[in-house]
Amino acid sequence: MSILLNKETKVIVQGITGRMAQFHTDDMLKYGTNVVGGVVPGKGGQTVCGVPVFNTVKEAVAATGAEASLVFVPPPFAADSIMEAADGGIRYCVCITDGIPAQDMIKVKRYMYRYPKERRMVLTGPNCAGTISPGKALLGIMPGHIYLPGSVGIVGRSGTLGYEAASQLKELGLGISTSVGIGGDPINGSSFRDILERFEADPETEVVCMIGEIGGPQEAEAAEYIRDHMTKPVVAYVAGLTAPKGRTMGHAGAIISAFGESASEKVEILSAAGVTVAEHPSQIGATIAGVMEKMGRAA
Repeated sequence: MSILLNKETKVIVQGITGRMAQFHTDDMLKYGTNVVGGVVPGKGGQTVCGVPVFNTVKEAVAATGAEASLVFVPPPFAADSIMEAADGGIRYCVCITDGIPAQDMIKVKRYMYRYPKERRMVLTGPNCAGTISPGKALLGIMPGHIYLPGSVGIVGRSGTLGYEAASQLKELGLGISTSVGIGGDPINGSSFRDILERFEADPETEVVCMIGEIGGPQEAEAAEYIRDHMTKPVVAYVAGLTAPKGRTMGHAGAIISAFGESASEKVEILSAAGVTVAEHPSQIGATIAGVMEKMGRAA
């Protein structure tokens, strides 16, 4: 079992005719992802990477039965594409696009909440690396070869640190159930808590690795959920311990503006909630391995 997607999940790519979209669509197909089509307004009827292109998401869903979408649309139009996916019947959407204005994402969030919970689309991103269930499906831009199948769930704001954790685990012979990038923007589709709830319910995930960074209240909210509801051990790393207060660091969301938003404060809050915190990015894999050893799990 995996969360959010599996080998059978039918995927469309919005913006599939773009150069980078084609590159990563080809990569996903080679990995085994069930990509069934693409969507680009005005380019319906074409074929890209061996899959048909449709003018609208509704057309693509009607013709292919698609359930998931990957958004590779430029920032000025990306919010409309996400809302089109929600309106078109997509159940899970990953938005790779970086640079979407915060006001646009506020509109997206409001639009998605028009739908009742049972029909509401799940969104991860924007500004994320995607989601991978190793050996099953890849929906994003991560290098699939560094992920072994296994029982560690990863959720992170930083794509590259997610890769680093996966690579370290592979070297130790440990695998991943699902790795989810939620993106580094201040307003995103899913929070740490949203994904932690899914990992808690997933019988094949035994340990969760959470990769946070400075800025925003998400790690503190996650700590509260972990303390009160998680039965599975959580290992965390928080990037930005040396970042000066008030300085934007890379991600649009990585700016410290209030108590609980610096890396050191987040480490303190997570530790108090029972989370095992790795002190350095190079120690993420070893820290997870140590926790699994205590559980009596070799892999």
